[in-house]
Amino acid sequence: MRPLSLFILFCIAFIRPCYSQESPYFVTYDHHLEEPGNLEIETSSTMGVPRSGQHFYFAPYSEIEYGVTGRWTSELYLEGQSTAGDSTIFTGWRLENRFRPLKREHWINPVLYLEYEGLNEGSRIQKEIVGNSPDVSSPNAELRRVSAHELETKLILSSQVHDWNIAENFIVEKNLSEDEGFEFGYSVGISRPLATLASGGECRFCRENFIAGVEMYGGLGSTLGFGLHDTAHYIAPVIGWQVTDNSNLHFSPAVGLTHGSNPLLLRVGYSYEIRGFGTKLSHWLGGKR
Repeated sequence: MRPLSLFILFCIAFIRPCYSQESPYFVTYDHHLEEPGNLEIETSSTMGVPRSGQHFYFAPYSEIEYGVTGRWTSELYLEGQSTAGDSTIFTGWRLENRFRPLKREHWINPVLYLEYEGLNEGSRIQKEIVGNSPDVSSPNAELRRVSAHELETKLILSSQVHDWNIAENFIVEKNLSEDEGFEFGYSVGISRPLATLASGGECRFCRENFIAGVEMYGGLGSTLGFGLHDTAHYIAPVIGWQVTDNSNLHFSPAVGLTHGSNPLLLRVGYSYEIRGFGTKLSHWLGGKR
C-alpha cells in the first residue's frame, strides 16, 4: 500500500467528533489558531471565471493544519491547476507557520505569519494576492517551467468586538529565485455568527451554525513600483456552515474590481478536524515500540 493511503487510513482510524471554530475567510487570517494537538484536513478550490480571450481555470488545493502549541499553528499545502482547453498541472507546495506573540486576548491581537513556497507560475489558488496582476493568458506548458522559491510574511491584526471579528492582514513576499524586489498585498475581513444562542435541540440548519461576512483583498505593487497600477483587487462575501461537530463548509464568490482581476472567483472549501490527534499519535507510536 502506498504511504499516502496508509496516512489517510491512519487519520480515519483516529477520527472522533469534536467542536471547532472555523473562520469563513479564504484569504484573510484572524487570530484564532488550531487547538494544541488537533489536526485539520481541508480541501478547497478556486475557480476563475475569465474575461474575453481567456480560459476558465480550476485550482484545487489540500492542506493539513496542526496545532503545535496554543500559540503556534503549522500547515502544509499541496496545489494544482487545470485550465479549460489547455492542461492539468501540479503547481507546488507551501509550508506555513503562524505565531501568536501575546498569550492573552487583547483589544487587538497580533499574529506573525511566515510561509515558504515552492511553486511555479501556473499557481492559481490565490491564497494571497500580491504585486501586480498575474499572468492568466500563457499556456500551462510555459508557466510550469518557471519555478519560484518564495518567502512570504504577514502581519495579522485581529479584534473581537462583541460577536464581530475584524481582521486586517498586510503581506510582504520575496521571490528568492528572481530579482523582483519585495511584493506587497493586503486583505481585510469582517464576520459574525448569524446567531449566538444555541437552539434547544440538535439542529444543523439553525442560525448559530452559520457565520457570514465579507473580505476584500488585492495587490499593492512592489518596491519596483508601489501602488495600485496593474493590480488585482476583489471584494467577496463569505459564509461558513458548521455541518457537523467536526466538519465545516465555506463558500465565497469574489467579484473582481479592476481590469487585472478575474471578473469572478468562485471559492469553496471543506474541512474536517481530528481532535487530540497528537496525543493519540503518541499513544499509538508508544504502543508499537
